Amino acid sequence: MAPKTLSTLLSPICLPHQLTHFNPSVLKIYTKPTRIFCKSTKSQKTPLSETQLSVSMPEADGAGAAAPTPGEQFLEGQKAFEAAKLVMKAAKKKRRREKQKALKVNSAVVCCYGCGAPLQTSDQEAPGYVDPDTYELKKRHHQLRTLLCGRCRLLSHGHMITAVGGNGGYPGGKQFVSAEGLREKLSHLRHERVLIVKLVDIVDFNGSFLARVRDLAGANPIILVVTKVDLLPKETDLNCVGDWVVEATTKKKLNVLSVHLTSSKSLVGITGVVSEIQKEKKGSVNVGKSAFINALLKMMAQWDPAAAAARKYKPIQSAVPGTTLGPIQIDAFLGGGKLFDTPGVHLHHRQAAVVHSEDLPILAPRSRLRGQSFPNAKTASENGVADKFESNGLNGFSIFWGGLVRIDVLKVLPDTSLTFYGPKALQIHMVPTDKADEFYEKELGVLLTPPTGKEKAKDWKGLEILRELQIKFEDAERPASDVAISGLGWIAVEPVSRSRRKPDLNLGETVKELHLAVYVPKPVEIFVRPPLPVGKAGAEWYQYRELTEKEEELRPKWHY
Repeated sequence: MAPKTLSTLLSPICLPHQLTHFNPSVLKIYTKPTRIFCKSTKSQKTPLSETQLSVSMPEADGAGAAAPTPGEQFLEGQKAFEAAKLVMKAAKKKRRREKQKALKVNSAVVCCYGCGAPLQTSDQEAPGYVDPDTYELKKRHHQLRTLLCGRCRLLSHGHMITAVGGNGGYPGGKQFVSAEGLREKLSHLRHERVLIVKLVDIVDFNGSFLARVRDLAGANPIILVVTKVDLLPKETDLNCVGDWVVEATTKKKLNVLSVHLTSSKSLVGITGVVSEIQKEKKGSVNVGKSAFINALLKMMAQWDPAAAAARKYKPIQSAVPGTTLGPIQIDAFLGGGKLFDTPGVHLHHRQAAVVHSEDLPILAPRSRLRGQSFPNAKTASENGVADKFESNGLNGFSIFWGGLVRIDVLKVLPDTSLTFYGPKALQIHMVPTDKADEFYEKELGVLLTPPTGKEKAKDWKGLEILRELQIKFEDAERPASDVAISGLGWIAVEPVSRSRRKPDLNLGETVKELHLAVYVPKPVEIFVRPPLPVGKAGAEWYQYRELTEKEEELRPKWHY
């Protein structure tokens, strides 16, 4: 109706056709019509629509149709704007529905608060099983959310129940979740606006840092939490460690807000993580491990009543891979924000994926790491090869790290040393390379464990992966690199041992390259990385990289 009304107003003023009888005394008008034309000051850039053509001015004295007036243009713009608003509103509503569907914890299906698996009473061997009588009793009193499933009860009492199967996993119980299934549970994060808390084990930094983490995180901001720093050797300078972590993280091109060095056991660094989450949280989903979640709740409980109440029913933590099987919603913030403990992505390339469930505790360090260096006087005297060490060093020897790793020293300097950092329960044995195969076959399951016992050794597939390393170095007075074994620890390679280093060290024309052969089970991965600065010596040789002003501004800061 609006265009039609405008066309009437803009037409020449004359009497309507219907008005043929009138009283001049009542209605006084000019009997001679006067034409009034309106001309738009704007140029017409688009062709007129049919509606505009039907209401344009009539031709007179050879003049064509006039351009749309500002009033017409305004109304047409308003109509287009309102239509666009409706489209945008529908699209926004659709995105909101998809987000709620992705992040929503199904309230119709009650889950175990320990692992997130839906509670059920039909299959005793499946996740979430609860005794039927107990289930009915709790249901009658509306207390299903306070139930732990049978598997979580066993885990809380120290039992080891394999949760993740496939990918070379050692059979040791009910195979609950595949690696692909766990990854699928987190795949929606890249499409959501969330704050991600990514946990990395400092003892297994490369092995626990998911290779395709960008596929899950997308462009979302990440708070990187480095755990178990209390296990690093005494007198380790955490400033050096923090800088080393930031350097390693920067190469992965992630949107990292900050790096925090923490201990879930001693609560070191947890306060800084809480402050960062409180500052950044906007109803975010936080991807974390259960031990860290529990430490986080413990710290937050000091000033947030909601976190204190949430500690009563906190997630289960254990050494078993894949303990958490589904998203666990935790009402941890007084303002109504939600914290989610989500399943970790099972990394099949770690040692924990190939050993028997009963051997898993052996792989978990319980106290501060102490490096074991080779060669040393004790090893030389026990093997009766002191003279050979003195002249040729480690060349021609093989070192076994439990039954999980074998290192053949092919070509190194006479004073080269290897220092092992990992679980104390894994014994290290050294033999001449020409006797290594016979020694491994004889002692596997006895001296070389895991696997523990001859019965498990029969099913052991052996060290199927061989990787030959050529490690170059420039400065003989600092470690050349670390050889990290996924899920176990690392070996620091020193071209010249500190204990045997001479003040006037000069390698001259010596080829600055070390050759090693490393054997591990399939599909465990081997990483060669810059040396991690640990112990008192680490602070002495570690070198901070000079940064440009732009790098200094963009580089994430570390806290502890």
